[in-house]
Amino acid sequence: MENVSSFPRLNEAAPAFNAKTTHGDRQLADYKGKWLILFSHPADFTPVCTTEFIGFQKHADTFRSMNCELLGLSIDSLYSHLAWTQNIKEKFGVEISFPIIEDIKMDVAKAYGMVHPGAADTQAVRATFFIDPNGILRAMVYYPMSNGRSIDEFVRLLQAMQTSDANKVATPEGWTPGCDVIVPPPKSPDAIKARLAEGYKTTDWYYSTKSL
Repeated sequence: MENVSSFPRLNEAAPAFNAKTTHGDRQLADYKGKWLILFSHPADFTPVCTTEFIGFQKHADTFRSMNCELLGLSIDSLYSHLAWTQNIKEKFGVEISFPIIEDIKMDVAKAYGMVHPGAADTQAVRATFFIDPNGILRAMVYYPMSNGRSIDEFVRLLQAMQTSDANKVATPEGWTPGCDVIVPPPKSPDAIKARLAEGYKTTDWYYSTKSL
């Protein structure tokens, strides 16, 4: 497939967009001051995507409580999106409350690197983008066509990033709220000497943790 744009980059401004959705027109600027999870799916009326949308919806209130909105996308028409969400409501008893972008011309998909010719010629892969309240792209997660995403992991990742931002710390593998966080390592010989007296749980000069 030709003319597929390059990937956006972390810690830079997320590509702006203005698109039609199942909830009216949406643009990136509408989400200023909030976190946004923008995620693509290969196609409407497909089984794995259906489970993912149900999963996102079941966590929607949790995301909103974290000042985060959800926004789906596929290269399908608005009418297809509406018919599919109605089908999910009728067959699975779940009403999708977040908007889904109509991206028939693939403008948003190309800007975000959602279309991978090796995976499918005319479908967006399972890409997920975390955009912070300042419009900065903070994380990107890609899944293969055959396997659904873990929405629990996205909740955990958002919690981790918000904790890091608020406390100027890092989080270890598998971190969840309530676990210790990692203190930034010292950056000078004097700071290394001082580390042992700073009251952290220090395993070695470069690895210290603390409770929040």
